[in-house]
Amino acid sequence: MEDAHVYEDQEFGHVIGPGRRIALLVVDFVNGFLDPALFGGGNISEAAARTGPVLQAARRAGAPVAFTRIVYAGNGADCGVWCEKAPRLRELTDDNPASHVIDALRPAPGELVLRKTQASGFFATPLAGWLTGQHVDTVLVTGCTTSGCVRATVVDAMSHNYRPLVVRDCVGDRALGPHEANLFDMEQKYADLVTAETAISLL
Repeated sequence: MEDAHVYEDQEFGHVIGPGRRIALLVVDFVNGFLDPALFGGGNISEAAARTGPVLQAARRAGAPVAFTRIVYAGNGADCGVWCEKAPRLRELTDDNPASHVIDALRPAPGELVLRKTQASGFFATPLAGWLTGQHVDTVLVTGCTTSGCVRATVVDAMSHNYRPLVVRDCVGDRALGPHEANLFDMEQKYADLVTAETAISLL
């Protein structure tokens, strides 16, 4: 980035590093976000495909795994201002296949699946308490979109004093400009970026 030196001069971008126990968080890799006719496009499908080996590594290691889904009531009772900004989100009801995790990453028994109505996986969900109960201090973050729900979840993870590690190969966005810009910004202020290969080795 052209102005990267500004961040360096102001001493952003230090490495957090992993802690003692890692959980894998899979953000919104649901059918609707892999469908370009709904909410998908860009590099989301590729990111989801690259998440498969990381998920398998987490399972082999016995690491805690959590998934998030955006789910609204059929009558729209829990739709808020976000749905005014992006009205088609209202379509993500529990009986709509678009709201369900893709088959390639289908949650296994015992893995946590969180419903949410806002961008962050932490907002009004039991995620923080569940991570604490699992003695987790580090979250590997995969999912979509990089500029939306991934970023919101990463910021809240750090706000809860978890160590966020964004798996850069395994996050995607419907447009590559916001994807790259938000990867850069998260690395400077909120998270470390790691490759899928590194994530697997950490697990």
